[in-house]
Amino acid sequence: MNISDHDLVNIEKRQNIVIFDGICHLCERSVLFIINRDPQKLFSFCSAQSAVGMYLQQKYQINALEDETVILIADGVVFERSNAIFEITKRLGGKWRWVRLLKYIPVFIRDFIYKKIAQNRYVLFGKANQCLLPSHDISDRFI
Repeated sequence: MNISDHDLVNIEKRQNIVIFDGICHLCERSVLFIINRDPQKLFSFCSAQSAVGMYLQQKYQINALEDETVILIADGVVFERSNAIFEITKRLGGKWRWVRLLKYIPVFIRDFIYKKIAQNRYVLFGKANQCLLPSHDISDRFI
């Protein structure tokens, strides 16, 4: 894992980092969903398979791929599974805040559903041969 000093500085500047499975079509669509609803550019993204993604997972002692979860690192706090989704929608604001109402469902039920979808994500949504390559207009959102 080779992280340059430039990358480390760039990582430290970011406040809301979403780590996602870079070859999962569901994860890719989720990232694009967030980007399209985040005009303030609050969120930055990196694939779990990238050097930056591996560095962050090691730093925070998490494993996005093994745990089959999207991860949000916000203000030094790690959010996983359904809690990551709720925190992302909270930060998106607007009409997406209503999603937080689902947080009243007990976490063991929310995460059970989340895990079932995550375990079958490649079958249900497909798998790419390589990580998401962002277009020029959104490349600044990726680290």
